[in-house]
Amino acid sequence: MDAIDAIKTRCSVRKFSDTPLEKGLIEKIVDCGRRAPTARNEQPWEFIAVTKKDALKAMADITDHGKFIQGAACAIVVCCKDTKYYLEDGCAATANMLVASTALGLGSCWVAGDKKPYCEKMLAFLKVTAGYRLVSIIALGYPQAGTKVPDKRPLEGVLHRELF
Repeated sequence: MDAIDAIKTRCSVRKFSDTPLEKGLIEKIVDCGRRAPTARNEQPWEFIAVTKKDALKAMADITDHGKFIQGAACAIVVCCKDTKYYLEDGCAATANMLVASTALGLGSCWVAGDKKPYCEKMLAFLKVTAGYRLVSIIALGYPQAGTKVPDKRPLEGVLHRELF
């Protein structure tokens, strides 16, 4: 699948099959994350791939709206050094990985990190070094049947030319 098709067909998946992910797929996805644009080329990110079912369950329990993480084959946690543009950089990496997941035939869902009340607890659970911020958690796996791409606002309703 090309990049444009992956962007147009990507959707949030919260129900996954029990099929485990190959190590190589996880590495391809994280490789796409690390290639994201980054302010001043700081590359402040670190990625944690979690595949153990007990850890996924514990992570799901820590979140408020990420209970479906426990059914995922993998959760990729995006942490960034607390730099001036950590949030922009981490979000760019997250978006790359979401699109890459779709291109590889996987389902994914972005679970909020930054500014959530559970951030410190999640970082402690994952034993993340001090000075890093939790940007996002990506639930990842093969989607169950029935996933539907939601309707989006039409281009002519969101594109403005020259002025708002």
